[in-house]
Amino acid sequence: MIVVTGATGNVGGQVVALLTAAGERVTAVSRRTAELPEGVRHVRADLDDPAGLKDAFDGADALFLLVAGQDPRAILDAARAGGVRRVVLLSSQGAGTRPEFYRHPAAFEDAVRRSGLEWTILRPGGFHSNAYAWAESIRGGRTAAAPFGDTGLPTIDPADIAEVAATVLREDGHAGRVYELTGPALTTPRERAAAIGAAVGTPVRFAEQTREEARAQMLQFMPEQVVEGTLAILGEPTDAERQVSPDVERVLGRAPRSFADWAGRNVAAFR
Repeated sequence: MIVVTGATGNVGGQVVALLTAAGERVTAVSRRTAELPEGVRHVRADLDDPAGLKDAFDGADALFLLVAGQDPRAILDAARAGGVRRVVLLSSQGAGTRPEFYRHPAAFEDAVRRSGLEWTILRPGGFHSNAYAWAESIRGGRTAAAPFGDTGLPTIDPADIAEVAATVLREDGHAGRVYELTGPALTTPRERAAAIGAAVGTPVRFAEQTREEARAQMLQFMPEQVVEGTLAILGEPTDAERQVSPDVERVLGRAPRSFADWAGRNVAAFR
């Protein structure tokens, strides 16, 4: 049995669907009730309460773990006690490139490495789906606003992250690996706005924000430390953060999906 935490999330929900389609027994863990594929067992639990995860972990042999909760070692101890022997952690690229800003995922990575379990760490960069932040302004005024409009990064499709996770959870040969997950090419915010316009069939105007405008907006839903790290990556990415990684293709045997592909599949959100 495979336990999937964050089972209602952008990546976790797709991991559940892929594992179920592959015939795996799945326990989906989330803080709220969820609509899940037939046959999936659901446990309402919170990663901030490791003791409350006992029922989810009993009889499991693998775990897809989000960076959530404040005590990763207690979560992993509970998982090991329930029978889990393999853990796949969804971390963040920033844990490797800017650990001073991304201390939470870095702490989870350290705990996973020390857990005594067979582990694999996934480090995605920015998600294609971060463009959902533009959905309302594109629907209402065909405008997308962001800072650093001409700085390119290799963002990744959450569907590719989920497919890598589901593969690593099911296959041997990935123990002790850290996979850097990116899309197939660098794209700028201006180019991503244009790709959404092409998918919608109407041009989208790009409005470049100042760093301070973006910072004020991001502070409404992100901790200050993460905001500063994110702005540093968006505005002054390192060579490592701009690098297109081969790891998606290495695991899946195919290239990662482009931003334009993601925009076409999710065009309804912007109409």
